[in-house]
Amino acid sequence: MRASVWVGIALIVAGVALFLQGGFTKKEEVLDVGPLEVTKTERQNIPPWLAGIAVVGGVVLVATGLRSKAA
Repeated sequence: MRASVWVGIALIVAGVALFLQGGFTKKEEVLDVGPLEVTKTERQNIPPWLAGIAVVGGVVLVATGLRSKAA
């Protein structure tokens, strides 16, 4: 398979994962004094349209990679 097909598959998988997960959490240590530890957890949302662009781009790469191989 061509490299564009593999990149397209990776983009599709990443886009679907981003869409299903909706974002990621970021954990940051704020204070660490002796036995006392304070952490802050922050949710970073990823817009669904960004995941959609990744999926569409992946589909385009897979289609062009397979089409050029068949020709």
